[in-house]
Amino acid sequence: MQKHSDFAEFTEITPSAPIDKARHGWRAKCLQRLIRIDLPVPRTVALPCDTVRAIAAGQMPDTARLIGLFGPEPLMSVRPSPEDPEWGGPGTVLNVGMNAARHAALTETHGAEAADALYLAFVQAYAIHVARLDPDMFAEAPGPGALRAALRAYEDETDTPFPEDPARQLSEVLRSMARAWEGTTARLLREAKGAPAEAALGLVVQDMVLAIAPGLSGSGAIQFVDSVTGAAMVSGRVHLQSLKGAGEKPGETLFLTKDPRGDSLEDRAPEVVEALIRHGAACRARLREEMRIEFALESGELWIIDATRTPRSSRAGVKIAVVLAEDGIISREDALLRVEPRALSELLHHQVDPRAPRDRVARGIAASPGAATGRIVFTSAAAQAAAARGEASILVRRETTPEDIRGMHAAHAVLTERGGMTSHAAVIARGLGLPCIVGASDIRIDLRERRLNAPNGRSFREGDVITVDGSNGEILAGAAEMLAPALDGGFRTLLDWADEVRDIGVRANADTPDDARTARDFAAEGIGLCRTEHMFFEEDRLTVMREMIFADTGPDRRVALERLLPMQRADFIALFDIMAGQPVCIRLFDPPLHEFLPHDREEMRELAEALDRPLSEVTRRVEALSEFNPMLGMRGVRLGITVPEIYDMQARAIFEATVEASRRGAPVVPEIMIPLVSAKREVELVKTRVDAVAAAVRNETGADFTYRLGVMVETPRAALRAGEIAQHAAFLSFGTNDLTQMTYGLSRDDAGRFMGTYVNQGVYSEDPFHILDIDGVGELLNIGAARGRAARDDLTLSVCGEHGGNPESIEFCRALGFDYVSCSPFRVPVARLAAAHFALRDRKQV
Repeated sequence: MQKHSDFAEFTEITPSAPIDKARHGWRAKCLQRLIRIDLPVPRTVALPCDTVRAIAAGQMPDTARLIGLFGPEPLMSVRPSPEDPEWGGPGTVLNVGMNAARHAALTETHGAEAADALYLAFVQAYAIHVARLDPDMFAEAPGPGALRAALRAYEDETDTPFPEDPARQLSEVLRSMARAWEGTTARLLREAKGAPAEAALGLVVQDMVLAIAPGLSGSGAIQFVDSVTGAAMVSGRVHLQSLKGAGEKPGETLFLTKDPRGDSLEDRAPEVVEALIRHGAACRARLREEMRIEFALESGELWIIDATRTPRSSRAGVKIAVVLAEDGIISREDALLRVEPRALSELLHHQVDPRAPRDRVARGIAASPGAATGRIVFTSAAAQAAAARGEASILVRRETTPEDIRGMHAAHAVLTERGGMTSHAAVIARGLGLPCIVGASDIRIDLRERRLNAPNGRSFREGDVITVDGSNGEILAGAAEMLAPALDGGFRTLLDWADEVRDIGVRANADTPDDARTARDFAAEGIGLCRTEHMFFEEDRLTVMREMIFADTGPDRRVALERLLPMQRADFIALFDIMAGQPVCIRLFDPPLHEFLPHDREEMRELAEALDRPLSEVTRRVEALSEFNPMLGMRGVRLGITVPEIYDMQARAIFEATVEASRRGAPVVPEIMIPLVSAKREVELVKTRVDAVAAAVRNETGADFTYRLGVMVETPRAALRAGEIAQHAAFLSFGTNDLTQMTYGLSRDDAGRFMGTYVNQGVYSEDPFHILDIDGVGELLNIGAARGRAARDDLTLSVCGEHGGNPESIEFCRALGFDYVSCSPFRVPVARLAAAHFALRDRKQV
């Protein structure tokens, strides 16, 4: 640290003073800007961070000289000025300099009541924040005897009279604030808000405006946009503290502008409101921001005490940034950088109104953003029944399985007791745009009693109404007040600007026509992952799928699959039509077959009746297909090679759909992706059969078409052997969900039970299923990309796991030269804006 003599201890803020945000903090710099645009700011002095550090270490500045800048009998306020206002800081202390002599003088000019109130407020603040005395001893409201009692309590507790010397008062206030900033609790709080460990504090000392005075006096705040919507409006209030007999009512609160709910300052002093509006316009134009202005009135004279960036919701932030750019106040690039990409998630869904009361029942992991209200249901069948009645439902499960897909489609939100960010419920909910909370370990689901048991003895039955807030992980009792999605012109304009600067593609993971339409609406550049297995869980297809599973020979399996062929073909035609010439990457069948079979005896009996087979045979087949670790068992390409008829049917459906869709519109070039590959021979075997199906369809239809065959890299071995695999693949798409699972040896469905503990204790810096593990999984991406491109320079590289919508992951993939990322449709806007941020930041560094 610099020696104390090497820097100015303090600097009066003038238009030309050397005030620097990094050295003096944001408040000092903001006040200088207000002074530069001729706003009536009281005299203010800035103490730089080095001075404050020295104060904390016991080395005080020349406080007598500092006070001398404010005149012979000053009253001052002291405010914190860290580099970033989000970092907080110690509380403001007002009326520093108040003592018996100043109190007597104010009694003569302002009356005893006003003088007592000002002195009492200072004694209370000093006792609590500087002397660190019990706040309960100094909580007495202004009134006869309150000042005398506070001074007596201070002396009794400290064995010394309340300090009279303004220089000593200021010294102690500065020391207290400097040391409070250095305290462990304060440091941890600001680091939680993103402050670096070495973050420093500046302080500002300002001449007090006595808002208790004759004539129109008081204090208030004004802002010029709505904090929730971003719409232009003037709002605020002023608290009058005019002296009795001055024509005003002491303690009265007024609206600023005319308002049917009560009196306004505009009615009594329109010139003051006009001046505030002018000052707001000047701040907007010169500070290039929407500001909230704090002001004080002293006998009708207006003073600007401070100005801060107007607090705003995500939707307001987007609107404000776009309007400022459209008005020419900031550039489009600045507008893009002012909006945090993740903030866009809140605009895509209904949200709980932040102004409304919240009756919180429990918390879980916020797995999919948005909020929804509905009646509790505990089964997918109940969710479908509720949808048929036109009722909103919340599907509550211990954890979801692929069989719950129909119930998730029917529900308005999903809540699970178990699971993490990449559990089945989380992934599917994000794809569907459903609010979802997983890992709500504080709740207990009693399926027998149809009851959700929450902490503190609260209990909810099936049919009771709750609200799921998937944006912050809160479960609320009853129906909360909602805000509608904000997919307005400002939202779309901002993303159009993002597309003009980003340099990595963004596709969507889409399994159904509805998903594809959502992807188009959010301007995805194609489908990067279509999981075909979700198409088989529809009721009419599930039975046929089970018939295929129970077939004993290849010809019998083909007979069953021929019934599924037209359904699959129709699915793909719909996707190709909706995407209108954009690329569609279809992943061949991936899950283990047991996921399509019933698990309880009643469902097995129903299946036996449907298949006209003995119950014992159904039971034996279900048991035979069960696996100890199905995620590492016969699934993906292993199933495709073992039961090749499935991939044959899917390839035919894709190619026949390609021919049909190409006849009706732009030529389609489908992308076929092989899942769970770990060896090049697997790719060779599948490619041979797919090529044969393509040749057969060309011969049968007389149509020519092309397709691209690629590999989904989900195993560490596939990443390590990417060079030889790429010789048979046009693209490699890294499925980071399974790749993370296999690299760590963690179950993504179960890791949520202990992941919080691991992150809190520093085992992992982040949940690797939420934020891509750059050091481990990222190294595999790096190796796979490099070896793949070395073998084939025209190789397309992408990420199609849930990490594809994560800004940090996008930055990493972009640095590796990936062609695109693919994510859930509702994360596409986030990815588009994040990609633009990284491109803009790279430009600024050049």
